[in-house]
Amino acid sequence: MKHSKRYRTAREQSDALKTYQVEEAVKVLGGFAKAKFNETVELSVNLDVDPKQSNQMVRGIVNLPKGSGKKVRVAVFTENPDAAKAAGADEAGFLDLIKKVEEGWMDFDVAVATPSAMKEVRRVARVLGPRGLMPNPKSGTVTDDVAGALHNIKMGGRVEFKMDKTGNLGVVVGKRSHCEADLAENIKAAIDAITKAKPEGVKGRYIKSMSICSTMSPSVKLDATIFASL
Repeated sequence: MKHSKRYRTAREQSDALKTYQVEEAVKVLGGFAKAKFNETVELSVNLDVDPKQSNQMVRGIVNLPKGSGKKVRVAVFTENPDAAKAAGADEAGFLDLIKKVEEGWMDFDVAVATPSAMKEVRRVARVLGPRGLMPNPKSGTVTDDVAGALHNIKMGGRVEFKMDKTGNLGVVVGKRSHCEADLAENIKAAIDAITKAKPEGVKGRYIKSMSICSTMSPSVKLDATIFASL
């Protein structure tokens, strides 16, 4: 893969083999040239688990203390769409919204559903599930408190994470526009949430490696001492 001149310059400015404490890593990332848009910053994690074992699936949510910096579009499946829209939903409906999704509409980042609506929402599980959009009680997206869920998602920096089939996961931790202190705080919150999501059956080291990067930058490795005992 051919990288841009900006990427190659950034890689020359950093030591690909060195690992950093969170605050140091954020400072290194901040020294890279920025793109013309507000790049997303992501924490990437490699886990020492068996993705083939259902009891070792790692998923969860983190409420970033300094917000994600991203505009999140939320669709709500509910019998009371007017109230959901008044609370801040970008799209709300029930059978009509389910039909819209069945026809291919996917213009949203998070789906929320009331418990009573879930029986019908399961009709589109095959569409929403593979994209990580299926409402789930564990992630707080199946609830009667639609207004509270919308606040947490849109204003509270709520971000979901889910391990893939290779034992890796990525979680958005902010934007390049975040100041270094705020970005470091978000990263630490994400690490804490991933740590707490450790499956009970996993013994020994759980997290093998971590790094951060922005949309157009090379990655910066985090110091193994941060999670050596995890």
